[in-house]
Amino acid sequence: MDIIWDGITCIDALKNEAVDARAAVADASKAYDWPRVLKLIADDKDLINTCRLNGKSLFTPLHQAAHGGAPIEVVRRLIDLGSWRTIQNARGERPVDVAERKSHKHLHEILEPVLKHRVPISVLLKMQYHFHGVIRGRIDRELPDHNLRFPELEPLVELDRPSMWFPVPGMYGGFSYRLESTGVEAILISESWCRVVEGSGQRHEITSEGSRLVEEGFV
Repeated sequence: MDIIWDGITCIDALKNEAVDARAAVADASKAYDWPRVLKLIADDKDLINTCRLNGKSLFTPLHQAAHGGAPIEVVRRLIDLGSWRTIQNARGERPVDVAERKSHKHLHEILEPVLKHRVPISVLLKMQYHFHGVIRGRIDRELPDHNLRFPELEPLVELDRPSMWFPVPGMYGGFSYRLESTGVEAILISESWCRVVEGSGQRHEITSEGSRLVEEGFV
């Protein structure tokens, strides 16, 4: 199963139980209650890279750990549970940037991203721009008020298998995307569909130069 990019930002997009779970992690992280944070995430690892619903900072638990100068063993455990060191907050900061801003020098080394696939950041950002264009082309008309946080591509290069799933509430489907190749000629493959619409599938090939529809009509 692919790792999930959770783009949900609004409370009304989730059921009460899921809303409460997200709030519990956000509250414990903001309070620097690391034993509770680790227990909540260990019980539901899908919460590891989530942010507060209806929040503005887009702080994940790892951002909060960096902000609060958490013990190294806490940060290591969060990373072991799947925290991404490249995910950005609303200011464009990675957790390591937050730690540097707050002068928590003991966290600089452990929070420095470890990249397993090499794609120049300028190439990655151009691909991300074109990928977001593909997403908008598929959902903006049908879901104009989605308020989704679109995927950042940099976390892909942290993963052993650079592949993720971006579910879209209301679409009954979403976007499966993966790096097909790396380097300056990196290629991202996006496959999207709506499960309740036969033949809704589209496959796009995305590079730093643009996107190209290469197949449609499946699913």
